[in-house]
Amino acid sequence: MKNIFTCIICFILVGCIEKDKANGVQVENSNKELSSVFKFGTWITADKNKSNEDYDAEFKKYKNGGIDEVLINTNTEPALLNRIVPIARANKLKVHAWIMAMNRPGDSVALQHPEWYAVNKEGKSCYDNRPYVEYYQWLCPTREASRNHILDLVEGLAKVDGIESVHLDYIRFSDVFLPIGLLPKYNLVQDEELPEFDFCYCDACITAFEKIHHKNPLKIKNTAIDMEWKNFRLNKVKAIVDDAYQIAKKHDKKLTAAVFPYPEMADHMVRQRWDKWTIDEVYPMIYHGFYNEELDWIGYATKQGVEDVSSTNIQINTGVFIPDFESPKVLREAILLAKNNGAKGLAFYDGGALTDKFLEVIKKTKEELK
Repeated sequence: MKNIFTCIICFILVGCIEKDKANGVQVENSNKELSSVFKFGTWITADKNKSNEDYDAEFKKYKNGGIDEVLINTNTEPALLNRIVPIARANKLKVHAWIMAMNRPGDSVALQHPEWYAVNKEGKSCYDNRPYVEYYQWLCPTREASRNHILDLVEGLAKVDGIESVHLDYIRFSDVFLPIGLLPKYNLVQDEELPEFDFCYCDACITAFEKIHHKNPLKIKNTAIDMEWKNFRLNKVKAIVDDAYQIAKKHDKKLTAAVFPYPEMADHMVRQRWDKWTIDEVYPMIYHGFYNEELDWIGYATKQGVEDVSSTNIQINTGVFIPDFESPKVLREAILLAKNNGAKGLAFYDGGALTDKFLEVIKKTKEELK
């Protein structure tokens, strides 16, 4: 029975590799390439009402299914993270402290300061005019008080014993362009940069930009092609990341981040140029279904990111969206595409979607292709 099963696995693997070759995606022939250094992780959201026993059972499930690390959103509550970390580590899982950085929905401190919020080209603030969805409340990356608030939250998490990294998410501007697969949901056409989705035109940003470039972005005829204005905003995000890196290092932690698929795309869609950041690892969210792309796009986007950071020490961990996969077999193909195009690991969104069948294929891929 074991021999038959092994033959089936080999047949599936060969088929996946041949399909990847046909699609023009770079692949490696040696199964040894998928070694134990290739890590598997999952994003999860913590619940303070969940018992330690329930967390222990959840973490055992992940570990038994081949997962190496958990990226945990505790809503930036260090106390909750402190409670959970020892349970995860007892199950031999590494822990990353996942934080929603620039987008701070329901932040009780920030809500006391309406001036902290990003403003669009129409003059409307995220404080009370939220783009796309109710949970979009973006802070300004230029204003000293708002950026310091974000960095204070980073430090609070970095102080927690036992975590591997502070893991930045939403470390960008609000979406200038949504993924094409999501546009019908919002009944939108985005063929150009629309003023209601173009941030940040707050007084602090305009003043800071004028001081450097001697022009007001509100008076620029076409801001979409003004590189100084674009780079000004890219650099404001970079400055927060670079400062967060120093904070993480002060506490002997890494800095990691969930980012858009590859730097040029991130630049275009959300003003995020992560190949220029000072950071240890990134987790590009290569959610192919969001972009109406086929499976091989996971390999393409991974390779783009890997090549863009080839001269740096930044490590790439491909992120995938579990509901996009109709079967565990297809997930296996995605793992191979990511690994064979240079990723050092793969993360799944999210833990709740990892059924026993998906975990089984993750574990078998990890064990049998070493």
